[in-house]
Amino acid sequence: MSLAARLSLIVVTDPALPAGRTLVEVVRDALRGGAPAIQLRAKHASARETALLARALLAETRAAGALLFVNDRVDVALAAGADGAHLGDEDLPLAAARRIVPPGFLLGMSADSVDLALRAQRDGADYLGVGPVYGTASKADAGAPIGTARIAEVAAAVRIPIVGIGGIDPRNAAPVIAAGAAGVAVISAVMHVPDPESAARELLYSHRDTEAQR
Repeated sequence: MSLAARLSLIVVTDPALPAGRTLVEVVRDALRGGAPAIQLRAKHASARETALLARALLAETRAAGALLFVNDRVDVALAAGADGAHLGDEDLPLAAARRIVPPGFLLGMSADSVDLALRAQRDGADYLGVGPVYGTASKADAGAPIGTARIAEVAAAVRIPIVGIGGIDPRNAAPVIAAGAAGVAVISAVMHVPDPESAARELLYSHRDTEAQR
């Protein structure tokens, strides 16, 4: 399976979960729904806490044949045996990260413009997270929505897969894919709903349906 196919849906974790659910349980449900990738986002956790969470999630993703990325922390991702890390502007520079990770370790980078996307591609990114596509309350520092037109611009400018993120749910995912994204990354649309399995399945159905119409 190509990397683009494995990025058709990235479920990004959030510690704010429905009452009575654990992170592992919600991720397990998302994986049952077919999610091919999970990104551990634990902004306020220590390195030790993040590593423990990563190891717990890795057991689930390995069993499901899915990828596990760790947000921000290349060191924790390497220590936990994750498949990759996703970096932002304030993290270890991408080019420096590429020099220290082993072959096959995947590096994603956030970008909201063609210039940033081209720079990330040059520095060794395997994929790009582009957004916020729509307005989102999941990330306080997400910035203004860029819309699907920007998704199309970035997709046309780079050779690596791009993943749309920001305010995406089953109702509005299709235009993101139609604009050229390989997939979508979601937080609330899967992490905060009563049935994460069905939500993941619905997002993937929307993706497949839109791909078939391209």
